[in-house]
Amino acid sequence: MELSVADKRGIFVSGLEQSNFRILDNGRERPIIFFAPVEAPAEVLVVVETSPAVYLIHNQHLFAAYELLAGLSGDDQVALITYDASPHPILAFTPDKAALTAALGRIQYTLGSAQLNFYDSVSTALDWIAPVGGKKALVLLTTGLDSSPPARWDALVRKLRAEDAVIFPVALGGTLRHAAEKKGKLAKKGRNTSAPTDASASDPENPLSFAKAGAALNALATATGGRAYFPESANDFVVIYREIAAALRHQYVIGIVPEHDGQFHTLAVQVFDNAPAPPNGAKQAEYKVFARQGYLAPAP
Repeated sequence: MELSVADKRGIFVSGLEQSNFRILDNGRERPIIFFAPVEAPAEVLVVVETSPAVYLIHNQHLFAAYELLAGLSGDDQVALITYDASPHPILAFTPDKAALTAALGRIQYTLGSAQLNFYDSVSTALDWIAPVGGKKALVLLTTGLDSSPPARWDALVRKLRAEDAVIFPVALGGTLRHAAEKKGKLAKKGRNTSAPTDASASDPENPLSFAKAGAALNALATATGGRAYFPESANDFVVIYREIAAALRHQYVIGIVPEHDGQFHTLAVQVFDNAPAPPNGAKQAEYKVFARQGYLAPAP
């Protein structure tokens, strides 16, 4: 699994060694059999929604995406997928960041009404990145809206439990999203509002609501050890992409031997200041660890 470690100030920590980590599988310590430090290169798959709503603000988030590329290491590889009703591979993995810059500038958007199959598109992206070894991440530039049946979300959750990629969702929709969220809060208080958006956009029971979409983006990040971002203005994208690049530069890869019982196992990561780890007296450090919640063990 991939993980990153931040100190009390929120600054990512590098220079840790295998002996600084302890992995608990369903509460029981498991020996670490593989360890790759932060210097290991990453494979970063960028997934961009091309719906009409995103087209209205695409200059904001795509211009800022260059900050993400600038912040990656020279040997990191990047790739690009776009999606609407289905995913569209645009660029295979390459260390040439300029190639991704050019590909972003050529993205075609859907200007009419169309289905949005976000969950299946993320699932396809996971399939594409699955053969990649070492550090791998998905950066999702998306509203998070999905018009498919609920069963597709359930299928995606099952797949996430068996994969090891870290997901960083960046919520798109700008003022549309925040107007809908504000209207939803006012509606709960029994107040009238004239916010220029459909009330259903703030209804979590509506399959195309921003409330449901936001919950899905948070769930994807939490399950995989990433972070979800909800920019409120164009300027926020630059800061967000810089933070994602920093997180990717400071990821460790740790492997354990999984159980073979076909069950979901929770994982917990402890970080210690000095070696050796307990029970030999090392003190657990005051770090915040970003790691996946668990894994689906292979069948017996």
